[in-house]
Amino acid sequence: MNGAVASDDRGLAYGDGLFETLRVSAAGDTPLWPRHRARLLDGAARLGIPVDGAALERCRADALAGDTGAGVLKLTLTRGPGGRGYLPPDDPTPTLFARRGGLPPWTAAQREQGVQLGVCDTPLGLDPLAGCKHLNRLPQVLGRREVAAAGWDEGLMLDEWRRPVEATAMNLFAVFGRTLWTPSLERAGVAGVARAWLLERAAADGWCIDVRMRPLSHLRAADGVFLSNAVVGVLPVRKLAQWVWPVPEPVRRFQRDLDHLFQ
Repeated sequence: MNGAVASDDRGLAYGDGLFETLRVSAAGDTPLWPRHRARLLDGAARLGIPVDGAALERCRADALAGDTGAGVLKLTLTRGPGGRGYLPPDDPTPTLFARRGGLPPWTAAQREQGVQLGVCDTPLGLDPLAGCKHLNRLPQVLGRREVAAAGWDEGLMLDEWRRPVEATAMNLFAVFGRTLWTPSLERAGVAGVARAWLLERAAADGWCIDVRMRPLSHLRAADGVFLSNAVVGVLPVRKLAQWVWPVPEPVRRFQRDLDHLFQ
């Protein structure tokens, strides 16, 4: 396992790899690591990149040992050097490295009152690696450019039938009474580890879980809408175009419960 990135690394040339972004608590813990690890190993198996759990554990531990305090730890795995052409080498030497960074600058007001969403023009088309957090994130790059140009807080990305899939960097949820809805990710999107944690927690609390594609207009009747990822936790949505939502107590509770993991 090589930790240096070569100029002919297939991650650079073709996006042939995966990444995970972990939130690190003030105590230096990564509570959602087992879920990140499982997703990375699953993605590596789907791509055919040889890596074992012990190598991931060493990379994470080494990165955490070099710094303390709350922040973000990003692990990147590529197939490694490969020369020209799409065909990967029969016996690759994968590249695995970690990088520490600060937490994203979401304000207390945004977390309390909610954020404004816009609808991105960039679509999320059919992805044969749907669910994986692979390195090919150009639609999200274009989506974030739209967010910055429009002045939104985040952007909602739709599929080819104009159905919501996820935000540029977060999964989408909506509350309808005691039903928690989130889009299916069978055709596109990232299967977030926070998303999985929230769905399991809600199901254990007796919520009806609805995972399927619905039209954008479905959100209009929601009691509350929110976004999630492993770094930010739960971020309420207050506005999308002409639609405005309150932040109901269930969304507050999901936010508190996920935040509690990192205290």
